[in-house]
Amino acid sequence: MQVPTDITLPKIDGDRRLRNPILLVHGITDTSQKMRHISRYLHGLGWEVFDIDLVPNNGDTRLELLAQQVAILVDRTFAPHQPIDLLGFSMGGLVTRYYLQRLGGIDRVQRFITISTPHNGTISAYFSMRPTCIQMRPNSDFIRDLNSDVDRLNVLNFTSLWTPFDLIILPPSSSQLGIGTEMQIPALTHPMMVSDPRTFKAISDALSQPVKSPT
Repeated sequence: MQVPTDITLPKIDGDRRLRNPILLVHGITDTSQKMRHISRYLHGLGWEVFDIDLVPNNGDTRLELLAQQVAILVDRTFAPHQPIDLLGFSMGGLVTRYYLQRLGGIDRVQRFITISTPHNGTISAYFSMRPTCIQMRPNSDFIRDLNSDVDRLNVLNFTSLWTPFDLIILPPSSSQLGIGTEMQIPALTHPMMVSDPRTFKAISDALSQPVKSPT
């Protein structure tokens, strides 16, 4: 599927602000190719976009180990004092949350966006015994640990995008955290969330928001 050609790109004002580079993190069984439509859209608006291929991507390892891969990539790619923005799709939202909340990423990231992420777990994870899926079940040790201090994310510009029609994140409202900005994108399926023009617009709007001042 190609990015629709009828999207109106907002004009880029080079004096408006300096854009942070953004790192895109895919979901389970996906690769960085899953994020190509978002990447292409943001490139067109002037953002510097990076991505990662998590290994393995099939659920055979723990989310903490995938988050370590994100931490290594960030340390190797960006200067120590370079702020970045972060976007995670589905499982990638949990991977990036662990990076933020447990691996020090919260000191490097200014804007954080999740798309159809099972912040409170998903019932569909019961259909697999792979380690990643076990961790994504509702009330798992991993979910309870991250949600025990979810308020830490309040120092960031946090945005959660989700669809009420999701049949992978069950219930779909699991993508709600009760903090930051939440927005429904009525895409008809879970995968369509990363190819929907309304998602693209919501992402660019979130990335254009002024960062929060340190307290």
